Amino acid sequence: MSTKEFMFLGQDIQKGKRTYLELEVAKLHNRNNIKIPIIIERARIDGPTILLMGGIHGDETNGVAIVRDIIRKKYNKPKRGTIICIPVFNVFGYLSQTRAFPDGRDLNRMFPGSISGSLASQFAHRFTQDIAPLVDYVIDFHTGGAERSNYPNVRCNLKEEKTLELAKAFGAPFIVHSEYIAKSVRDTINKMGKTILLFEGGKSKKLSEKVIHFGVEGAVNVMKHIGILDGEIVKNENTVIIEKSKWIRAQQSGMFQLSVKNGSKVSKKTVLGRISDPYGEFERKVISPFDCYIFGVNTAPIVNKGDALFHVSTE
Repeated sequence: MSTKEFMFLGQDIQKGKRTYLELEVAKLHNRNNIKIPIIIERARIDGPTILLMGGIHGDETNGVAIVRDIIRKKYNKPKRGTIICIPVFNVFGYLSQTRAFPDGRDLNRMFPGSISGSLASQFAHRFTQDIAPLVDYVIDFHTGGAERSNYPNVRCNLKEEKTLELAKAFGAPFIVHSEYIAKSVRDTINKMGKTILLFEGGKSKKLSEKVIHFGVEGAVNVMKHIGILDGEIVKNENTVIIEKSKWIRAQQSGMFQLSVKNGSKVSKKTVLGRISDPYGEFERKVISPFDCYIFGVNTAPIVNKGDALFHVSTE
């Protein structure tokens, strides 16, 4: 946006200034306030507004670390426009290192929310009403849930030319086609006519230097692409675009051992892993049914029949 006055949560954000705000979410049962820190940097020259957010799921610490590093390295100081950073979106979940809100709901399935709904729904409503209308672009940083580990990738609808351009500029190893999921923040932002990228990397409750590096570098690339920052984009000529994908699932229950690296390309009939019982009576190979790229793996030592093991391309 290119207005002279920029009001955010009731405060006038001055040009060339750093502003630190706190969005009050709710009170705990002991009456302590829960607030979400928001760091805003506005350039002296007008331009787009981008929101960088992590921790919509409280146990996804890589996303928090990515936004934190962007702030620490001062990449959030724009030459034009405004950069809004929310390192920890779901403060409740972050404090307890859990995915959900205290009401047990997945915050990323509660948008656009309701003023009279559950706690998660009310918070989603506050974001939709007071923050989302003020931004032009969003990068939402995630990691794999539970025991799943995602190789760094950005997800977007490949049919949208503008979003695909941003995804290519980001420069992650993989660009994965992903339809919009109802009631997610990504779906809500899209319906508001704004552009959003979703970054996936690593696993919950575990920091990865590689994932953080890709996330920080990708965000900086996007901000250069849209003119908020100056400088050359660090191009990744090896980015793989995945139009279709599926999960290869366990055919038996048992102990699970990986045999391939996440992010690798494998040929048909490659042994991806092994499932065995604890008594040495059986061992079953998990075989690749076709040539594919692997961009998500299950790292659990014990799996049940039907569990998702490998997220792979199908083309």
